[in-house]
Amino acid sequence: MRASRLVTLLFLLQRRRAATAAELAAELEVSERTVYRDVAALTEAGVPLWTEPGRGGGIRLVDGWRTRLDGLTAQEAAALFAVGAPQVLAELGMGSALAGAQAKLLATLPEGLREHARSVAERFHLDAPGWFHTPQQVTQLAAVSEAVWTERTLRIAYRRGDDTVERTVDPLGLVLKAGTWYAVCRRGDALLTYRVDRIADAVPEGTFARPAGFDLAAWWAGSASRFETTMLRASVRLRVGPRGLRVLPHVTDRDAAARAVDGAGPPDADGWREVELAVESVAVAAGQLVGLAGEVEALDPPELRAALRAAGEALAAHNTGDG
Repeated sequence: MRASRLVTLLFLLQRRRAATAAELAAELEVSERTVYRDVAALTEAGVPLWTEPGRGGGIRLVDGWRTRLDGLTAQEAAALFAVGAPQVLAELGMGSALAGAQAKLLATLPEGLREHARSVAERFHLDAPGWFHTPQQVTQLAAVSEAVWTERTLRIAYRRGDDTVERTVDPLGLVLKAGTWYAVCRRGDALLTYRVDRIADAVPEGTFARPAGFDLAAWWAGSASRFETTMLRASVRLRVGPRGLRVLPHVTDRDAAARAVDGAGPPDADGWREVELAVESVAVAAGQLVGLAGEVEALDPPELRAALRAAGEALAAHNTGDG
């Protein structure tokens, strides 16, 4: 992309101060003619470049001038606009910081690259929560975020059902999962996860030393995998029709459904296939699988078959007659 190449050329000249067109062409993997066109474009954008013909000459950047975007490509600059996620950053108390960063970025980019960054922002938007998701009231998110940055221990009031318990924790990081904020905290020797919308109060106390080498993303991935494993403690055997196989990931655990479909038996003449599905419990599975209506047959265990039959009979009973 030309915008990226222009910024790369600018950084090359800033680092080397002067270079021949041939040297720049080799570095950028373009023709010398393209280099001269790019130099002209940068000059028109206000970058103080000049060319010196003859032996020992070349393309030079005026001494003392430098961009304030060292190491930032055009795509990276545009990414600041594309993934701003203003609602997410506002919840963290960082909305004004993002706006300030974007303003400074636009001020330092040449005009042509400003338009490139703006065009990305106009065409891409990140909406983190899923459909039909009502954002929780995360009144203590800013306090928890501040404690994460400053490594302050927190005394939190945490809601568990109708009760509220007090805990003293070291907040190590924040994770946004499907529109819900989670705080990963150390309590004693254990690493635990707390839903931030359930934190009723958060009072900073002393400071703590962050564990050396702690990798938030890696820990979360392992924790999520362990959580899914403990949640899906049972399995059921089903026959599922072609449409049901497509809908299955939307009514049950998506990963469990994918594994079930991958390991499904061969289709019969009507396209129905036998699958084994990991579920939280038979009762939960029954509530989920009614969403497949006539596209599912429970083979095992018998109580699942009975639960689906009862659900079908109840549905039929409420939908007979003229109403």
